[in-house]
Amino acid sequence: MDLISGLALGIDTAITGEALLYCFIGVTVGMFIGVLPGIGPLAAVSMVLPITFHLDPMSALIMLAGIFYGAQYGGSTASILLNLPGTSTTAVTAIDGYPMAKQGRAGIALFITTIASFLGGCFAIVLLMSFAPVLGRLALRFSSAEYFSIMLLGLVAASTMSLGSTFKGLVSVAAGLLISMVGMDPTSGYIRFTFGILELQDGLSLVAIAMGLFGVAEILKNAGSPERDTRALQKVRIRDLIPTRKDMSQSWMPILRGAGIGSFVGILPGAGPTMAAFMAYAMEKRVARDKSRFGRGAIEGISAPESANNASTQAAFIPTLSLGIPGDAGMAVLLGAMMIHGIVPRPEFFSTNPDLFWGLVVSFWVGNLMLLVLNIPLIGVWVRILAIPQRLLFPAIIFFICVGVYSINNNPFDVMVVIVFGIVGYFMNIFQYPPAPLLMGFILGPMMEQHFRRALLYSRGDLWTFIDRPVSAAFLACSVALMVVVALPSLRRRSGRGRRAALETED
Repeated sequence: MDLISGLALGIDTAITGEALLYCFIGVTVGMFIGVLPGIGPLAAVSMVLPITFHLDPMSALIMLAGIFYGAQYGGSTASILLNLPGTSTTAVTAIDGYPMAKQGRAGIALFITTIASFLGGCFAIVLLMSFAPVLGRLALRFSSAEYFSIMLLGLVAASTMSLGSTFKGLVSVAAGLLISMVGMDPTSGYIRFTFGILELQDGLSLVAIAMGLFGVAEILKNAGSPERDTRALQKVRIRDLIPTRKDMSQSWMPILRGAGIGSFVGILPGAGPTMAAFMAYAMEKRVARDKSRFGRGAIEGISAPESANNASTQAAFIPTLSLGIPGDAGMAVLLGAMMIHGIVPRPEFFSTNPDLFWGLVVSFWVGNLMLLVLNIPLIGVWVRILAIPQRLLFPAIIFFICVGVYSINNNPFDVMVVIVFGIVGYFMNIFQYPPAPLLMGFILGPMMEQHFRRALLYSRGDLWTFIDRPVSAAFLACSVALMVVVALPSLRRRSGRGRRAALETED
């Protein structure tokens, strides 16, 4: 199917009253969640996921995707006005956004971030339309060995490229893989790792784990923090949003560079929009003539990261839809939602579900236009939302999480799972173990196991089948190379300390 025919099919699918309604609901909820500091889009997607079980797959995915990329738009509001990032991806926006607000230029900063987010998202959607079907056709030649190797690469990338310790990222991935094995063996039907608990025979619930790790854990982490001081909030008027010609001329190239960096990072498995935003900021600081402006209200410091994080979010759909490999934790949740609705993203996805793919693409265009139209006039509303007391907001979110997870199977055990993983996620945050690799390991674990067993079955137990096939060997080599590149700085630091200690001993 060519591009024009695909877009025509997508318009027929996505430009309906029902699809537009759920797209509007998704982006509005996403902006609302993005504005509130300390919650994040993953918690929002997890809370809304049970509601989508009663919708058709098209409407459900449009709404969930709208929540996810809509949160990237709203996250910059609290970063700029209060120096409190609404999401982790907008933490870098606060570096220059908050100084702009203190200079009385909050309106201009909010306008530029909205435009940058829109253009970055549009750039990535064009790449999605162009390259995802091509990648899907290439992947039709993959066997189980290639699928196992590329999933392994995705998990290695998720653990090594996440912010923080590589070792802790690998531990999180391993924990996710172990948790995914609980329940019935997909090949033999043998019940394993249930410890006699009947409720574990079907495995753990993806929704319960996601709600616990990213919903309850975030609330527990922020519950003890002091109330936000909203007295410093500025009143942003429409006329305050109009940028000068100099502001626009300083923003265009950073927006384009950020869109390119974000799209590249988004395609990489496990990278995510947070890394894209920090890379775009570092790039702008590197190419700037006057580096001292950064951190004091440089407009390039907000336009490039905002363009990058939205481009990364949209570009992450390329490996997710074409290979079934989530680009980050958010895509992992959306991948789980697709599987719950009976949709398994794989190379055949574009030929077997063309209406779903092109409908999603068109809905991304519609959603970004909605966000552009809604975000600027409603900035005053988002500012007032920031004044909601945490003592009212957090108990309400916990209540909706419990009701949502209970409504899936009407089973109190799922509520207990949410509480347990909420506590686990809280301690993971304290000890700086990233929860996102754990979730990716949990979702990809069953697929990796099936492809690993299938590859060994075809090769009659010969492990060399993963090396004999060139594409599989290339993916495995990339995994090893990534581990080596990440481990080298640590090994050099240790060897340096060892040499210094030996010299001190000799002295």
